[in-house]
Parts: sequence; structure tokens; C-alpha cells
Amino acid sequence: MSEGLLLLRNFLDSGGWVLWAILLATVLLWTLMLERLWFLGKVFPHEARTLQSDWLARSERRSSVARHIRGAWLSRAQLRLTRTLPMVRVLIAMCPLLGLLGTVTGMIQVFDVMAMSGNGNPRAMAAGVSRATVPTMAGMVIAISGLFCLARLDQQSRRAFQRLTDKLRHD
Repeated sequence: MSEGLLLLRNFLDSGGWVLWAILLATVLLWTLMLERLWFLGKVFPHEARTLQSDWLARSERRSSVARHIRGAWLSRAQLRLTRTLPMVRVLIAMCPLLGLLGTVTGMIQVFDVMAMSGNGNPRAMAAGVSRATVPTMAGMVIAISGLFCLARLDQQSRRAFQRLTDKLRHD
């Protein structure tokens, strides 16, 4: 195993199973966010051009039927733009909670050491304190960075939807 992977594994082990759960949530979170960035940058512009050309190819765009068709197309486009964002929000909210769970499990380990040794042996308690603080820090870092990216994704989705709405004018 390479030195970098060994350091990563040691770090993850220092936070206990909770830190491994945070890693799993992080991988899922960033996979979903990168997929959304790719969708907004590469896929949706093509879909928007197709919808615009289909709309402009219609001979009649003023009737209530045409407006309903336009509304259905826009609703479908908005669903596609925001498809995984609710899951991203859940994962962002879950990361600090997992960190808090790591704090609680680490403190339980500290109290177990104190109960077994009968005193406050600082060396024995240090592992538990580390196990308590590392997941909290990791959960907060992931959540904060995820919030920045989520804000950007929300903004880009709203702008893309607004541009599409403007392009599908109903004369």
C-alpha cells in the first residue's frame, strides 16, 4: 500500500467507524454534485436548444394548448435541472450529524477508559478525545464545502431555467 493511502487509512481509523461513514457520505455527495455540474455544463444546454427549436418549429404558440405544452416542457426541464439536489441537501445536513455521532462515541470511549483505569490517565484518554474531535471536524468541513457548491448549483439551475423560459416565449 502506498504511503498516501496508508496515511489516509490511519486518519480514517483514528475517527472510528463514524469517520468511514462520513467518507462514504462525502463520496456520494461529491459524485452527485459533480454529476450536476456536468449536466448543467454539457447536457442541459443541448436539451434546451432542442426544446427551443421544437418550440419555434410549432406553427401555433398562442393557444391554451400551446401554453400547456410549454408549461409541461418547462416543468420537465425544471425537474431535470433539480433532480438530485434534494439528496445533496440531505447529505450536507447529515455530515455534521455524523460528526456529532463521532463526538458522542469518542466521549463514550473516554468515559470507558476512565471507568476501567479508575483515574483520569491523560495518555489513555487522548485516543478517545481524538476519536471524538476528528469526525466532528470532518463532518463540518464536508458540510461547509458542500454548502458552497450547492449554492452554486442552485444558482446555475435557476439561471438555466430562466434562460429556457425566456427562449420559449408564447407570442
